[in-house]
Amino acid sequence: MISLNKVTKKYTTPAGEFSALRGVDIHIRAGEFVGVVGKSGSGKSTLLNMIGGVDHPTTGSVQVSGTEIQNLSEHKLALWRGSSVGFVFQFFQLLPTLTAAENVMLPMDFRGALPTRERRTRARHLLEVVGVSQQADKLPATLSGGEQQRVAIARALANDPAVLLADEPTGNLDSATATAVLGLFRSLADQGKTVLVVTHETDIARVIDRRIEISDGSIVEESRE
Repeated sequence: MISLNKVTKKYTTPAGEFSALRGVDIHIRAGEFVGVVGKSGSGKSTLLNMIGGVDHPTTGSVQVSGTEIQNLSEHKLALWRGSSVGFVFQFFQLLPTLTAAENVMLPMDFRGALPTRERRTRARHLLEVVGVSQQADKLPATLSGGEQQRVAIARALANDPAVLLADEPTGNLDSATATAVLGLFRSLADQGKTVLVVTHETDIARVIDRRIEISDGSIVEESRE
């Protein structure tokens, strides 16, 4: 499902050239739940951005669902991203003036693959899947952090992507809510989604299939849980 081959990423800074990724090789199977761990600045988020097509490698190849995404034009990459990958972020990034259901409908509106009359029904179904269907018509500010993150996960699932990428999705949640959210990712992987989570969560081993540790832009350890 996901294959990175000799991927490097270099940035030019006022202090000189900085290597965020150094010859990274990663292969992830369809339906696998992988946790990526490492210290701040280790390259975790850069790695996620490579897989999601948000950033381009300096050298190497990134293949997701059979597509060499580094070779796509910006237009084709945007279309691919909208249908193939769902993103979940630490700070939820819900639009405050839209209800929970409307936030979930937004990716459907952008992609336009689903008839307009069916989008609200799908949004409510996804909110039910993540356990917050009763919050469908409420604004984000009226929801708890855990509820907002569940809405964000529903939004990431809007266009039924094969791959779900989450960057510190439990960073703003209490431990009990974080456990519930990780359990939700586990259930999505069990249903066939490929899930990649960047996290500092120390108790992630019990829910993931594989742990990848990154340090200074290089993979230093991989282990099956």
